[in-house]
Amino acid sequence: MADLFTSALSGMNAAQLGIATTEHNIANANTPGFTRQQILVSSRPGQQFGTGFIGQGVEVKDIRRIYDQFLNTQVLQEQNQASYLTAYHSAITQIDNLVADPTAGASPAMQSFFDALNGVANSPESMPARQTLLGNAQFAVNRFQAIDQRLTDIANGLTGQITNSVNTINSYAQQIAVLNGNIKRATANGLGQQPNDLIDQRDQLISQLNQEIKTTVLRQPDGTTSVFVGSGQSLVLDEQTMRLQVVQSASDPSKVDIAYLNNGRTITMQQNSLQGGNIGAYLAFRDQTLEPARNALGRVALGMAVSINQQNQLGQDFNGALGGNLFSMASPRVDKNANNNPTSGVPSVTIADMAGLTASDYQLKFNGGTSYTLMRLSDSVTTSFASLPQTVDGMTITAPAPVAIGDSFLIRPTANGARDIALTTNDPAKIAAAAPIRGAAALTNTGTATISSGTVNAPPPTDVNLQQPVTITFTSATTFTVAGVGVPGSPLAGVPYTSGADIIYNGWTVQITGTPVAGDVFNISSNTNATGDNRNALLMAGLQAQNLMANGTVSFQGAYGQLVGEIGAKTSEMAVTSLAQTNMVAQTVATQQAVSGVNLDEEAANLIRYQKAYQAAAKAMQISQTMFDAIISIK
Repeated sequence: MADLFTSALSGMNAAQLGIATTEHNIANANTPGFTRQQILVSSRPGQQFGTGFIGQGVEVKDIRRIYDQFLNTQVLQEQNQASYLTAYHSAITQIDNLVADPTAGASPAMQSFFDALNGVANSPESMPARQTLLGNAQFAVNRFQAIDQRLTDIANGLTGQITNSVNTINSYAQQIAVLNGNIKRATANGLGQQPNDLIDQRDQLISQLNQEIKTTVLRQPDGTTSVFVGSGQSLVLDEQTMRLQVVQSASDPSKVDIAYLNNGRTITMQQNSLQGGNIGAYLAFRDQTLEPARNALGRVALGMAVSINQQNQLGQDFNGALGGNLFSMASPRVDKNANNNPTSGVPSVTIADMAGLTASDYQLKFNGGTSYTLMRLSDSVTTSFASLPQTVDGMTITAPAPVAIGDSFLIRPTANGARDIALTTNDPAKIAAAAPIRGAAALTNTGTATISSGTVNAPPPTDVNLQQPVTITFTSATTFTVAGVGVPGSPLAGVPYTSGADIIYNGWTVQITGTPVAGDVFNISSNTNATGDNRNALLMAGLQAQNLMANGTVSFQGAYGQLVGEIGAKTSEMAVTSLAQTNMVAQTVATQQAVSGVNLDEEAANLIRYQKAYQAAAKAMQISQTMFDAIISIK
């Protein structure tokens, strides 16, 4: 009779635990990270009687989580990539909207500037036209500076986001470590039974951590979880955490790096090992999109400023003086590594050829003796030099002094180009629209030859004898004599004549075409009273269509268009891949939830099942009681 009581009681207890577990599932149906639970039961060993083994009821072995490790790992991977793409897309959209703006971008400002230059070329004597040119020049300067400032603001905001993300990572790591301790002790006290709800909480924290930074998770036999980041640095071990920290970059003081605190030591991590999640997106966006965009913008600003300055120096202003610079600009930025010898100097870097400049940054290392290595960071192309100075990619690098073996320097030729461009004058008379020299034929000439007005040879500085008078006198139809200050061997006789060929002296070039006769004279002299001369203004306006950048392959606006195109293509790529990845996450989570999520219809059915089981076990208990009472009454 006691066996019947025991068996019925075990059934009631099992049904009660089933009802409690089902109710727990229903109550947490909307709890983030909750994994549905299920009781595991087994029959108790039977007791032998003469007729065989009679069952002794049921025993609840465990309450387990319905959990699939493979699906959970897949969800973590997909969520990590989705966080990366979403954060990257959100950041790059800001640049795309900035540089591609049809009214606020740099391209319409440059177009307005060159339109105004054409206006001066059409009316070189017009002061209003010249003033309009200066106004549009200032507008172009303002646009370059404004875009650069916005990029700087984005960079500063990115530093704040990196800091917040690191703080979030450290908070999650600390919470995981605390749960590790609680789970370990609960498992030990429960004789191996796992505290399911604590494990769910820890898994949810790991999921949130994984959205900030890509992690590797290892389950330990004692119930704890070890978490690793980067190239294998431990973030959580048992109940201990190793904190991350934001530090100033040793190579670039304008950036921050993520470091690892280990036993009181701060160790800067390999930044390219921090992939995935928000942190990976912030670092990749900064280094692969934001800084290259700023460099590209600076290169366009420098290209326009340098080219206009050079051409203006080759002309003559409204007052008859040689032209000067219309724009001021930044020198290449050079930063020495924080780990360099404190007494080491900084290399001098100057722009030697605007066309050769790239939008890349460079790392210069001193190897000892007089040997240096220069790496172009955009493609890791490395060049070794036996000594400095050297000219490479449009810049001339002069050795630092003093310098120690192992010293390294970050060279950013164009980084500050848009930030530091400025207009140097507000005087419209300083615009050198005219050419400083002119060629003229003597009125007494009897031949049919004519001389061009002449051009000044580029680049500046101009020849000191540029405006000295030079006379070309034909001694025959095929030879002439050249006389004037600065002419080598003046008077220079017997110079052969070819119609239309360049004649070059004192930094100018003219052409004489046609058939001269002996005694014909042509004069090249200073261009006085030339307020209506537009030759140099036409040359300046013509710079817009010339391919003066990227080794003569693209114009100023073409280079800016390349920047807009690259940012637009990357933004579009991120939009598509981010949406696709978000859909992938939804599908993966749905698959995982089909296994581990709470299905309220199923749980409702379980409630009825366990209720009926409890009632049946209680009925068996009642029958057992009735039988016991009957036996007592017989006695």
